[in-house]
Amino acid sequence: MGLLRALFIWWRDATAGTLVTTWLTGVFVGRDAYGNRYYRSRKGGRRWVLYKDIVDGSKVPAEWHGWLHRTIELPPVDSVRKPWEKGHMPNLSGTSAAYYPSGSLMRGGRRISARGDYEPWSP
Repeated sequence: MGLLRALFIWWRDATAGTLVTTWLTGVFVGRDAYGNRYYRSRKGGRRWVLYKDIVDGSKVPAEWHGWLHRTIELPPVDSVRKPWEKGHMPNLSGTSAAYYPSGSLMRGGRRISARGDYEPWSP
């Protein structure tokens, strides 16, 4: 089951192709506070991340996101969180804890009434 899981269930872990590429051409660059591991190719052309748990792009901290997308050239060193920075919150879309603004159909479809500046279209 482990091999089939690695081949087909890409959202749970790295795929077999990514693991082989990492093993053959990857150079370990660093690890973030969440346990994600970051690599670059030996030639320096590609950069990628191997997630610790479930693959979720929102788990990449801002400083590592900048490195992955070549906004900064050098990988970040251990950064100290600012007092105003919030901790990681996973992407909750599609779960029962997802955010729905007022007026959303998922919250009953009720919204505050218009103040007279709205006229519905009528054919």
